[in-house]
Formats: sequence, C-alpha cells, structure tokens
Amino acid sequence: MNFGNLFRIALKALSNNKFRGFLTMLGIIIGVGSVITMLAIGQGSKRSIQAEISEMGSNMIMISPGGDRRGGVRLSVDDMQTLKVKDFEDIVEKCSYVSLASPTVNASGQCVYGSNNTPTSVYGVNLDYLEIRNYKVEDGDTFSEQDIKTAAKVCLIG
Repeated sequence: MNFGNLFRIALKALSNNKFRGFLTMLGIIIGVGSVITMLAIGQGSKRSIQAEISEMGSNMIMISPGGDRRGGVRLSVDDMQTLKVKDFEDIVEKCSYVSLASPTVNASGQCVYGSNNTPTSVYGVNLDYLEIRNYKVEDGDTFSEQDIKTAAKVCLIG
C-alpha cells in the first residue's frame, strides 16, 4: 500500500466518525497542554528555590543563642541572651576563615503611617549584613558606621 491510499482511508474514517475524532483530538490537546503546564510549574519552582538559596548565601552560617535548662525547666531563647558583643568581636578577630560577620537583633511590631497599620519585623544589623545577604539599596542611601555607633534613628525599608 502506498501512503496516498493510507491517507485517503484515514480521512474517510475521520469523516465517518467525526465525534470520535473530535474526542481524540480533545484528549490529545488536553494531555499535551497539561504536560506543558506541569513542566512550566516545575521550572518556575526550581528558579524560585534557586533564588532563595542564592539569597541565603552559598557559604553562610547563622549562629543563634540557644535555650538553657535549669531545674528541669527549659528556658526559651527570649529568656536568655547567651551571645554577647564580645562573642561577635572574637569571631571577627580570631576566625581566619570568616570574611564578613554581622550581629543581628530583631523584634516584631506594628508600623503605623497615617491610617495604615501593618505588622512587621525590625532587624538591627551592621553594614556587612547587606553584602552577606546580597542585598542592594535600590533608592536612597544606606546607614553608616557612624549611624550605628550613635544609634541614629535610620532604617532601610524593603
């Protein structure tokens, strides 16, 4: 049999069974569309996860104070402050493999502007924090070392 004859037989079968042909085409279209959609969702998730990991830094370590157990009662991190400024200074001065370090103090609260009120987190950091986290100041200036020493009321919003 030649291809021309096969093609004519296929067209005749499609014209005799139009509804079956329509359902077959619909199934193929839905199948291909769902595969394309799932691949797009997978690629988007992959990019999102990669962006989050790169934002954290590929070689970043966060050191947090731990809770303590006294008299059989476990105290939370909020109840104890086990890391001091001296610990930060020792890490910077004595650890040869640490290139940047930033102490962090954080708190939660409400930001109020006019009639707008929203919950937020506030972080106290030094200048190295922006470089550690790969943050860029888009508009305006960042705080300075003098601002940190004098505890000036400046902030970065973002």
